[in-house]
Amino acid sequence: MTRFRRTATAAAALAITAAATAVLGFAGPASAHVTVNPKEATQGGYARVAFRVPNESDTASTNKLEVVLPENAPVGSVSTMPVPGWTVATEKRKVDPPIEVHGSQLTEAVSKITWTATGDAAVKPGQFQEFPVSMGPLPKVDTMVFKVLQTYSDGTISRWIDDPTPGGEEPEHPAPVLTLAAAAPQGGAATPTAAAVATPDDDDDDDGNGLAVGLGVAGLVAGLAGLVLGGLSFTRTRREPVAKA
Repeated sequence: MTRFRRTATAAAALAITAAATAVLGFAGPASAHVTVNPKEATQGGYARVAFRVPNESDTASTNKLEVVLPENAPVGSVSTMPVPGWTVATEKRKVDPPIEVHGSQLTEAVSKITWTATGDAAVKPGQFQEFPVSMGPLPKVDTMVFKVLQTYSDGTISRWIDDPTPGGEEPEHPAPVLTLAAAAPQGGAATPTAAAVATPDDDDDDDGNGLAVGLGVAGLVAGLAGLVLGGLSFTRTRREPVAKA
């Protein structure tokens, strides 16, 4: 009887683990390449994005980051947020036709942004750093692909410059990609997009969704545990001798 109970208990543990895994899934290893966050914005609008730079080296630190803006998608206004311990410089190029920004025709656009670490501010092994940028009006293209060079203190350079391959495998050194959605039609109510700035209500919705998922998992696990315990009770009842009158 004791041996049967141990076997059933082990089976119950496996069933509960399997159920939790099916609902939550296993978290895969984090992607180590440079990315842009958020990954979506709206054509014609302004966006605040951040280039997220993880340090992949076990011994060297990241002390320089160069981001090249796409030539086929010039942006009229580009500004950077100060990053403690890092200096920033921008380069411009001529654009033809000019870019219209608030009624003005601009013949130049930022083509490259370079951040350089000073002192002890370099991104050390096991760390990451974000470099925020505000840009707009965003061009009417489907995607903006940023070529990025990540330089380490030992002279190594990681070149995140491979173009995306829709429907195919991710390239070995993928460039950060910002997807641009079409703006809402004029004359109608604006439809919130994924790139909209989060409001307290958005945060509440995220918390609510997380709570709902947590409660769903808890209910599933509890239900499985109840089924297993019920089976154990039924089996024990059948195996125990019936008291004679």
